Amino acid sequence: MRSSAISTAPTRSASVVELRRRARAQLRNEAKARTLVVEIPKSAADIRRLCHELQVHQVELELQNAELQRSRDSLEAALEDYTDLYEFSPVGYFSLSADGVIHRVNLTGSTLVGIERSSLVGKPFQRLISVPLRSAFTSFLKQVFETQSRQSGEFEISIPGRPSRSVNIEAQRLQNQLACRAVLVDTTDRKADEDRVRVSEIRYRRLFEAAQDGILIVDPETRKITDANPFMTTLLGHTRDELVGRELFEIGLLKDAVAGGEIFEKLKRDHGIRYEGLPIKRQGGRQQEVEVVANLYRENGHSVIQFNVRDITARKQAEEQARRHEVLFAALVTQAPFGVYVVDDRLRLQQANPRALPVFENVHPLIGRDLLEILNIIWPKRVSARIINLFKGTLKTGAPYQAPEFAERRLDTGAKEVYEWQIQRVTLPDGRFGVVAYFSEITERKLADEAVRRLAVVTSSNEKQELEIVRRRVVEKNLKQSEQQQRRMLRQSNRMQKQLRSLSHRILLAQEAERKRISRELHDVITQTVVGIGVHLNGLARRDLVNARFLKPTQQLIEQSVVILHQFARELRPTLLDDLGLIPALQSYLEEFMKETGVRVRLAVFAGVEQIHITHRTALYRVAQEALQNVARHARAGQVRMNIQNLDGQVQMRIRDDGISFDVESMMASKAGGRLGLLGMRERLEMIGGVLTIESEVGKGTTVLARVPFRKGRAGSQSAR
Repeated sequence: MRSSAISTAPTRSASVVELRRRARAQLRNEAKARTLVVEIPKSAADIRRLCHELQVHQVELELQNAELQRSRDSLEAALEDYTDLYEFSPVGYFSLSADGVIHRVNLTGSTLVGIERSSLVGKPFQRLISVPLRSAFTSFLKQVFETQSRQSGEFEISIPGRPSRSVNIEAQRLQNQLACRAVLVDTTDRKADEDRVRVSEIRYRRLFEAAQDGILIVDPETRKITDANPFMTTLLGHTRDELVGRELFEIGLLKDAVAGGEIFEKLKRDHGIRYEGLPIKRQGGRQQEVEVVANLYRENGHSVIQFNVRDITARKQAEEQARRHEVLFAALVTQAPFGVYVVDDRLRLQQANPRALPVFENVHPLIGRDLLEILNIIWPKRVSARIINLFKGTLKTGAPYQAPEFAERRLDTGAKEVYEWQIQRVTLPDGRFGVVAYFSEITERKLADEAVRRLAVVTSSNEKQELEIVRRRVVEKNLKQSEQQQRRMLRQSNRMQKQLRSLSHRILLAQEAERKRISRELHDVITQTVVGIGVHLNGLARRDLVNARFLKPTQQLIEQSVVILHQFARELRPTLLDDLGLIPALQSYLEEFMKETGVRVRLAVFAGVEQIHITHRTALYRVAQEALQNVARHARAGQVRMNIQNLDGQVQMRIRDDGISFDVESMMASKAGGRLGLLGMRERLEMIGGVLTIESEVGKGTTVLARVPFRKGRAGSQSAR
């Protein structure tokens, strides 16, 4: 479509010219007509005729306008087609001046050099050429403008930051001789392909020359040798010139021309053949066996045949030796006086001699099977895994392994068997590494050895037992004597312990009685005497027998003495405990305790506590007194709760403080006892059948629990015994 539009463009231009000519003529005629109208008056018919002609001319002008519009549309379409062809051409178009300045460039050209078109116009084209080729391009451009013929050259486009591109530039001077049009074709890929082909040819030639197989290149039409590599000349003992131009049977590779014809026909049909064990004679008459591989292929449009000839004489000898070695190896394995089996480099069982087969009697199939599968049938998996790891280690390193005595229970038979075995890496007849295992079952021998050992052990054990019996009889006699002595000592110890406890109880009772007696003496005798002295002095002072000023210090000393005597008497034994009971005595003591220490004490007592025996009340009082003294000395407490209640026929006194804790066991074991001490508290309670419990915990203070039997006595009893 575009081609037809371009071809009709000259015709449409001619039409436009003709229309313009006709229009000018029409205008001249109209001017003449207007002149005639001015000079010669027209009739009505002439006027109608003129109007008709004007209408005709108007129609003609409209037709001419339509034709002009079509011509313009056709020209615009042709211009668009030309622009598309120019801009998107597969080659780059450049318009260059004589000094190389770029006037115009298409999109392909700007893309080829990697620079925008606006940045290329007005710039020298030489800047796009690599520096070493710029002078050559200048000479090339000069030659283009000196001749009218098309010039061509190979150059390299080099733009900073972009890979270099190889281009072919064809340029021709324009008719105006002021510019030229240059066509750039990117030849980078073609150059790379040519380089690869050249390198491939070099490599092929090197491989051809250095190949360790004999290579003959033969023309399939003439059946004659066209080329031979150095190894082939060495193999046959002929020079290359002696081989080229001869047929295969002439150099001893084939028997005759008939055999050669058959081979060439087969090559044309199958494009490849292979023969092994063909005899060939070297120059001098020595015969050797070769392997021939031939392939038919095309090279540069022509068919060629390549014969690869390999000398297999040494290989045949090695195969024969390997076969003999295999036979010898099999004979050694079969005739071994112990169990032998062989595995390959994939740990598959390849061979087992007759002495080894009974061990594998429950494994079917056996030969060719994976060793791990075989072992998993016979032994537990942990044993199989350990054995396989040993086989892999020997196969990898070549180090032999001598196993210690092996004793395990079989999975397939349930019998426990004992073996001696070892493994070594060997080279199998096929040239690969393998592992051979040698083993002997020593179960019966071990059982016999074990029986002998047990017999020796039993004999030795009997002798030892006889000696042991004699020794035990002596020891038993000594033990009986020692046991009797220990019983006597235990009875004596218990007796002494009871006596000690009784003595301790009597000491405590005597101590309490003595405290009570001294307290009574202090309170009833000495205090009364001191009070009487004070009264006598007061009487003297009132009678003015003595100056009161001199008696006042004496009276104060006497008052202080009375207070001290009361304090001593209360500490030894409070009279309130004997006269009024436990509750008033505790209240009086707690008031003095809080006044002296500042520690708050809350007391809760059930009224029936006064009904228990005076000895029990005294013990509770002494425990409370010692516990509070310990609080004042060590606990650093701020508050104490004392509670006395009746629990299941027992009187329980609980004293709990919020002070610091201590290690109860170590404190009870300590000999330090203070005024009464923890041991004294426990001893006093145990004397009347009571129990003392002390609990101390960090952050919770200390709790003292004292329990005594609820044994009634006279409320006002005066005896502590």
